[in-house]
Amino acid sequence: MMSLMLEQVQLGYGGSTIIEDISVVIPDKKITTLIGPNGCGKSTLLKSLAGLLKPMKGSVSLKGKALEQWSRKALAFEVAMLPQKPTAPEGICVKALVEYGRFPYQGILGGQSQNDKDVVAWAMAQTGISELAERSVNALSGGQQQRVWIAMAIAQQSRILLLDEPTTFLDWGHQLEVLELLTKLNLEQELTVVMSLHDLNQAAQFSDHILVMEQGGLITEGSPADAISPKILANVFNVDADVEIRGNNRPYFLARGSIQAADQNLLAGVTP
Repeated sequence: MMSLMLEQVQLGYGGSTIIEDISVVIPDKKITTLIGPNGCGKSTLLKSLAGLLKPMKGSVSLKGKALEQWSRKALAFEVAMLPQKPTAPEGICVKALVEYGRFPYQGILGGQSQNDKDVVAWAMAQTGISELAERSVNALSGGQQQRVWIAMAIAQQSRILLLDEPTTFLDWGHQLEVLELLTKLNLEQELTVVMSLHDLNQAAQFSDHILVMEQGGLITEGSPADAISPKILANVFNVDADVEIRGNNRPYFLARGSIQAADQNLLAGVTP
């Protein structure tokens, strides 16, 4: 089996449990998005999928083999992880940072092969940053920096890319650029993408599969239209919202207010 999967997984830190008994199969060559309130365990789950956090119970596996049985180098050929707030070394240029993605392929003496150079150039072209090659990463805009980090990740040529809130701290336009780029890579390179997002409309628009989490548990999963219902919005996100299914069978959400505000309006005899 090619899929990345969790089976009855318990996760936590220092003996404290964050996630309890989650089982899920990540669809291959699709975009899967984790949604849920802050602190529900999205980042913890992504770390476990990257092999950075060993389960307290259960198993996280790839191709039917537990991640802890993979060498770090072998796993790097399969899975790349982009954390929520990566930090670039001071003064490093764009090309040099993207080259970091080739480290798993380099021998004990290091040094780049012609293939490494070709892949770095390809990754920069794919993410539209070729003209920024000699610019300092820290001098770029937030959206440009995120493209550089994604270029580094895909230069690793893993078939699975994990991203923890890749649109955080970006303005609306740059958020859409990043999500459109991930969609492009998914479609053209058959890259399996797993990410966490806060914006539910963006999750619905750019995802094939949704995982809804709450308090360390998996509440439901499925297509955006199936997984994000008015009941889920109310119970998980505490939001009273109208849901419209558009022509592409993707839902669009318009919040009318919090559940508390809706309840107060009903008590006062006011129709929202």
